[in-house]
Amino acid sequence: MALPASGPISLNDIQTEFGGTNPIALSEYYGVAGGVPASGEISISDFYGTSASISVDFLVVAGGGGGGSTARGGGGGGGFRNSYSSDSSGGGASAESSLTLNLGTAYTVTVGAGGANNTKGSNSVFATVTSIGGGRGIGGTGGSGGGNRGTGGSGTANQGYAGGSSTYLSGNGSASGGGGGGAGAAGGTGGNGVGGNGGSGVTSTITGSSTTIAGGGGGAVYADPTYLGTPGTGIHGGGSAVAGTVGNPGTATTGGGGGGGWLTNTVNANGGAGGSGRVIIRVADTVTASFSGGVTYSTITSVSGFNIYYVSATSTTSETVTFS
Repeated sequence: MALPASGPISLNDIQTEFGGTNPIALSEYYGVAGGVPASGEISISDFYGTSASISVDFLVVAGGGGGGSTARGGGGGGGFRNSYSSDSSGGGASAESSLTLNLGTAYTVTVGAGGANNTKGSNSVFATVTSIGGGRGIGGTGGSGGGNRGTGGSGTANQGYAGGSSTYLSGNGSASGGGGGGAGAAGGTGGNGVGGNGGSGVTSTITGSSTTIAGGGGGAVYADPTYLGTPGTGIHGGGSAVAGTVGNPGTATTGGGGGGGWLTNTVNANGGAGGSGRVIIRVADTVTASFSGGVTYSTITSVSGFNIYYVSATSTTSETVTFS
């Protein structure tokens, strides 16, 4: 609960809001909230309207799933969770509520890696928000499901859609994989010698710029060298299947699924790796974020009134962010 914006404030009121030790000294509260000096002269009036809690908007995108090998499906896009009110979340969901977090508390931040061939993507985490890695392209479940030569994998509610299926299960020049599901749409169905296209992603504007990410990878085909069929196309960060060879990878930091790997009489190709995810944190410009040493990030200050932090990689799952 914020301190009053006017009228009397006591040292006890400040301690109740921000914690601390007795006897109470204003010097222990340097920089504790926006507008409170970090050094030098400090007075009780500096604490008018301040609070130990802040409102934080987020975008958390998990790593995309790896494409399936040997004429399987495209990898699913990473789970997409968003609180910025102008945008949607994945799976057709509306934006979530902003987080209320405390100043001075360390919160977990993790950017999920993309999955390798036939492997699910890794989860991304910010505070209490976890986005699920994209499903592998052999019908794996995930944030968005992986495509398959058979039944596509299911997505996670409010994060992404299912992967595409294919009933063309065998036969040189015929068998195909479905496209990986995306945050914005299900993966396409595989046809006769035609791989399914990846499902679309979701558009985010939380940074002040518009980008569409977390799409699915394209499904592959079983085809002989004289007829290579039609590869499925990845979209919005998802990798495409490639005739006669390894699937293309998802684009880094988009959470896109990898393209499926081709199968011929002489080639058993792997699926492409999924793209890594991202975490975006948006706070008022009176708030500063400090990250642990294993976090790769950039700060965007071009949106008036806000500090926006774009976290593109973390070296461990124990990295943190602290607000002041």
